[in-house]
Amino acid sequence: MREVDVFVIGAGPGGYVAAIRCGQLGLKTLVAEREWLGGVCNWVGCIPSKALISASKLYRKAHEASEIGITFTGAQLDWGKLQAWKRQVTKKLSDGVGGLLKGNKVDLLMGTAKLTGKNSAEVRSGDGKVEQVRFKSCILAAGSAPIEIPGFKPDGKRIITSTEALELPGVPKRLVIIGAGAIGLEIACFYRNFGSHVTVVELMPQVLPGTDGEVAKTLHRYLTKRGIEVHLEAKAKSATASATGVKVEFEAGGKPHVVEADHCLVAVGRRALTQALGLDAAGIQLHEKGWVRVNERLQTNVQHVYAIGDLVGPPQLAHKASKEGLVAAEVIAGKKGAMRDFVTVPGVIFTDPEVATAGLSEEDARKANHDVGVGKFPFTASGRALTAMETEGFAKVVFDKKTRLVLGVHIVGPEASDLISEAALALEMGATVEDLAWTVHPHPTLGEALCEAAEDAEGLGIHTLKRAA
Repeated sequence: MREVDVFVIGAGPGGYVAAIRCGQLGLKTLVAEREWLGGVCNWVGCIPSKALISASKLYRKAHEASEIGITFTGAQLDWGKLQAWKRQVTKKLSDGVGGLLKGNKVDLLMGTAKLTGKNSAEVRSGDGKVEQVRFKSCILAAGSAPIEIPGFKPDGKRIITSTEALELPGVPKRLVIIGAGAIGLEIACFYRNFGSHVTVVELMPQVLPGTDGEVAKTLHRYLTKRGIEVHLEAKAKSATASATGVKVEFEAGGKPHVVEADHCLVAVGRRALTQALGLDAAGIQLHEKGWVRVNERLQTNVQHVYAIGDLVGPPQLAHKASKEGLVAAEVIAGKKGAMRDFVTVPGVIFTDPEVATAGLSEEDARKANHDVGVGKFPFTASGRALTAMETEGFAKVVFDKKTRLVLGVHIVGPEASDLISEAALALEMGATVEDLAWTVHPHPTLGEALCEAAEDAEGLGIHTLKRAA
């Protein structure tokens, strides 16, 4: 029997961060991980997908460089070497997590963990060995898995999830993707950059459902321009696999469609991995949608058991999970902490071009009865974007006309994933559009787009003409 102050189930971006902070705060901590140190994010999610996305953009730019007088001779893709490099990146980060846990005196058990009572758990290793754990507090951070839909049961070869999509034996000639959310569109973009013909089938009336409508429409336009075929308000019917490919049937515009492809990726979202955690043994309650119920201190109805990350519902983001892990650890240590406002949590989609959002969309701000104003700046007017050959999209500031407070910032364009952090800070601090406009931004940079969008919100944009009312 191992006895600890804190037992953490799951060593993904929520769990390992929580465990490290517990160790830093002097708590005797044990973390159990079923499969991957660093979690899905590090091994079959955030990191490997971004490695392939970065490589695909480089590949695309190499083929477009002739426009500025640079010609590459014989630029070719070695898929096997690229995959080996990707795995090297993920292993390096995973090893780093292991070193950080050890350096903060956090013990690690590799195996499947489940609760056996309100203060007890067991960890079963791959060889069948079972270790009993007794804890004062527990943090559940088991993560999520891809959602399956009728008619599209994954077989790991032709009908696949995002896990297999990152490990295909080669670049597919034809790829069908069910779902135009972040995961589906990121994979669509990098395979398109590598030369695949990509068809995307989405049930909702826009790509990236829930994202600012103007941003979604702009991204849709660029996806189409890049050669990705997108079907909206389309219902996926079935996928039939064979030895050589897969036949996908869907309905769009009231008409049946059949597409032949090498693979069909199902990317319609992720479900919380609650089933095997032994929640019943501890008396832990679930939300009606299957998430673990928690309060703002991340406590379940059993107050010394906490839950974080994908287990507690959207937004299902690694950085949200990490922040929740810090909050849970500090609450356990007797410090003040809470997750109060998810509006300030930025969302990033690493499409080509990128999309990043923080705060309320224009549509949601109006629904919340704000007197909405908007400021915009197109990257076509950015000197830095022009010199980088990345002029797609715009930065958009949504604000309240009465209070002048920034309500949301939405970016589609180059390096949006980095630019959005300033917006998150502005929202967290309650900044006004004047605060953004009067913050001096270095020139020439992409970050100037936020300043310019705020100036446009004031009707005083320098590098864009004032829009008609």
